[in-house]
Amino acid sequence: MSLATRFGLDVLLTGWGHSRFGKLTDDTLESLIVQVTREAIAGAGIDAAQIDEIYLGQFNSALVPLAFPSSLVLQADPVLANVPATRVENACASGSAAFQQGVKSLLAGTAKTVLVIGAEKMTHAPADRVGAALLGADYDLAGTPSSTGFAGLFAVVADAYADRYGAIGDVLGSIAAKNHRNGVANPYAQLRRDLGEEFCRTVSEKNPIVAGQLRRTDCSPVSDGAAAVILSTDARRGSGAATDPVRLAGFGQANDFLPAARRDPTAFAATRVSFERALTMAGVGLADLDFAELHDCFTIAELVLYEAMGLTPAGEGRRAVEEGWVQPGGRLPVNLSGGLKAKGHPVGATGVSQHVIAAMQLTGTAGDMQLPGARRALVQNMGGVGVANYVSILEAVA
Repeated sequence: MSLATRFGLDVLLTGWGHSRFGKLTDDTLESLIVQVTREAIAGAGIDAAQIDEIYLGQFNSALVPLAFPSSLVLQADPVLANVPATRVENACASGSAAFQQGVKSLLAGTAKTVLVIGAEKMTHAPADRVGAALLGADYDLAGTPSSTGFAGLFAVVADAYADRYGAIGDVLGSIAAKNHRNGVANPYAQLRRDLGEEFCRTVSEKNPIVAGQLRRTDCSPVSDGAAAVILSTDARRGSGAATDPVRLAGFGQANDFLPAARRDPTAFAATRVSFERALTMAGVGLADLDFAELHDCFTIAELVLYEAMGLTPAGEGRRAVEEGWVQPGGRLPVNLSGGLKAKGHPVGATGVSQHVIAAMQLTGTAGDMQLPGARRALVQNMGGVGVANYVSILEAVA
């Protein structure tokens, strides 16, 4: 079973683009969208006139005044005029939501080539405004002031997990240290510095508590950035294509209840369903994967995701860290890109970025990040505290 056998056609990632993530003071939302769009079209070796539909993933929530950015994509090339373009929003999963909308257009037969972009501009806004904007994705705190934003929500997850399964401060520090080590090799990453286990595990003046037991190193940074990918059902490689394509073997989506009272904070129940749906469609198991890019907006999220995906039983996620399973060269390397923790988290861009980084790995074009022999990857992106969940399984073609 795979997407191709279920629907009778292949969905291919044929070209991609990626900006640097970080505080990009010289870039606007428009310039970032234009940059990655042009890179993706050039990488696919196609003419912009071949694009049938456009999806733009962006959260925004008043982070920038322009709340209607879909046609900004047309600024990349005048031949994109009149191409249907739609903004897609699903909190921090907006990028993967746009990706799956593009996939569904291909499967419906209404398009043969789709451009998907994820983009966000955040760092110009003060911390309290960013926090308030992000809390617009929370049922209980939307519209209320908060000094900790989503860090406070994931601090609740960390406390609930520790109460149920035991202290986790050191293992969260190890997850942060792993992702910072990995991020050093990522030229797009916002934080390219190996901070070391001891620093990440220790509360200090340079690594203070942000919320609950979460330290600064447990939290992904506020970021600007964009990424784009061309999706196609045409197996013919463009004459000027930069790489071989990558196949989408399966995908899954699942949403949980929005009120926190209706969710177990330590379980990410709907996230588990999204993993199961994607793996089932692809006809593979975790043992068939070479690496995974997971949504580590906070280190506690990555720990719980190990369990939600079935890598370990509930309460035993620490084993994946302590026994080296998720390190480069381990059983299932996780976040070779540095993850959101080191790469950065420009909200709408994240899901598309994860797909681009995975595609680079699967085509042997990941540079210093490259995992030798990578053939199959899992990409997971979520919005809210395990509320909107998306998973993709990608495979090398060549």
